[in-house]
Amino acid sequence: MGTDLNTDLKSAGARSAPGASKTAYGPLATLFYDADKPRAAEAELAWYRARLPQDGGAILEAMAGSGRVLVPLTDEGFRVHGVDVSEAMLASCAARLRGAGHEARLFRQNIAALNVPFRYGAAFIAAGSLQLLTAQDVVLEALRRIRAHLVEPAVLLLDLFVPDAALHPPGAPVVEFQSVVLPDGSQIVHRSETTCDPERRRVNVASRYERRVSARIEAREDEFLAITWYTEEEILSLLRNAGYSDVQIGPPAWPRGEGRYFAVSARA
Repeated sequence: MGTDLNTDLKSAGARSAPGASKTAYGPLATLFYDADKPRAAEAELAWYRARLPQDGGAILEAMAGSGRVLVPLTDEGFRVHGVDVSEAMLASCAARLRGAGHEARLFRQNIAALNVPFRYGAAFIAAGSLQLLTAQDVVLEALRRIRAHLVEPAVLLLDLFVPDAALHPPGAPVVEFQSVVLPDGSQIVHRSETTCDPERRRVNVASRYERRVSARIEAREDEFLAITWYTEEEILSLLRNAGYSDVQIGPPAWPRGEGRYFAVSARA
């Protein structure tokens, strides 16, 4: 079994927000992410299992990353295709699928210019990834492009959140350090500095990833991401403007930390 990887990288929009560095979700960030969050928890998988059509044909995970949700759903028999703009993330997803003996289609595109030769009974975007598209016109176009790829039952699921920094803006940048140990014994150290601009609806995260062997830094990667947010009423309006109907707010798939978490379901 194998994995198709379409490397047609589009130019407008991205998994990372417009203006983010080209190293966003690069090789070191992917190694850190896979070690820190390798697989969706059972409660999150159960949420998707209960809402995705079992007999609706192939399913699209937009902004699929390295397969945290896609791979375990494939384990359970769902036929899931993945789209993402990060080459490193898709390479990791492809490797994990091969390791599990699965076959899936993976496409390197940004969803604001989505154009793949398949149609899907359902699509989803997990863990607030849609909010990495910080320009509202880009989000609207992404939702329209996904809708153009949906056929009956034409379900769309979005897991979203309003970050705690938006509800309670910090008075100064928040600096955090995290580290993970890789199978070869090396370490990835992640330093992040987070600021919030409530007026522009931006949470900005500047990160540095370092791969260390003992005390020696073997590689370094800098990254900048911006995250936006929408209220429930605003995302309902965006979905309706993009041509969706039967739009409903419900409980989130993956509530975590502080902030307000919710999900949206709609039909094309």
